[in-house]
Amino acid sequence: MKKVLVTGAAGNIGLNVIKYLLSEGKYEITALDLKNKKIYKKLKKYRRRINIIYGDVNDTILMEALVKDHDYIIHLASVIPPFSDLSKNIASIVDYSGTENIIKAINFYNEKCHLIYASTTSLYDKSLSGSIKEKINEDELTSFSYYKYKTENLIKKKLKNYTILRVPLILTDLEKSPIIYNIKKNLYVEVSTSEDAAYAFVRALSFIKDLNKKTYNIGLGEEGRVLFTEILYHILKYYGLSFSYLFGRVCLEKNYLSPILSDSDDLDNCIHYRTDSLYNYYRRLKNKGKKRIGQRIIAKPFLLFHLRKRG
Repeated sequence: MKKVLVTGAAGNIGLNVIKYLLSEGKYEITALDLKNKKIYKKLKKYRRRINIIYGDVNDTILMEALVKDHDYIIHLASVIPPFSDLSKNIASIVDYSGTENIIKAINFYNEKCHLIYASTTSLYDKSLSGSIKEKINEDELTSFSYYKYKTENLIKKKLKNYTILRVPLILTDLEKSPIIYNIKKNLYVEVSTSEDAAYAFVRALSFIKDLNKKTYNIGLGEEGRVLFTEILYHILKYYGLSFSYLFGRVCLEKNYLSPILSDSDDLDNCIHYRTDSLYNYYRRLKNKGKKRIGQRIIAKPFLLFHLRKRG
């Protein structure tokens, strides 16, 4: 049985990766994440079915021990916006230095280990479209995107076995990940859901030879291309107003990009991972919002504002 290490396992994509790996029934799974009450609670229900390790990807001794014993690493550990905007050092330490630590362990102890790295589509130029062939302008990158790109280049230079999947804006349970709001509302975006993105990482394991040394964009394709204000409208309509919405729209710098991807079909044509859609996400959001009657009533003035803008 092949062994898979998932870093950042308690994140929105990570939890779905664990779910899909378990459904495959052919992997021994190790979940790695930092230890706190929130993460412990998320991983607790899997403790009888997977190995759970609490630790840091920057812990050299720990990563050496884990890399020695695993065939694949799905590397999701990261500091995402807006937290990564607080300090450049955060993105540097977690994304770049943490991955560098994993790379050193692979090269020294287990060269056959295949690293699947989660990068970002926010690398692309502000022309609001993107493809793998597009040249990256480092001068225009945020700290989050800069260190993702720097880490990509390190992986390509140092590893023999790797796959890089660039992830767009991820739509997920707003109770688990409330801050998806630091995008300008008048931008067209291509998104994915945590379910589809996670399934892409898991499906990649079955096509690992075909994907070796390649970079792909993840996205819902035509099903996930929309004006960002439409997503905000449906959040207000189905989930209602929240502190996170107000904080995100008022206080956060709108510097995140999730552009339309001209080549997001390429990965799906290869591994057939798409099973979700914006419609399904809105339906899940509506189910979650059924008990939030007061929040949906308070959101009505904001919805009227959105309707005027749409008109």
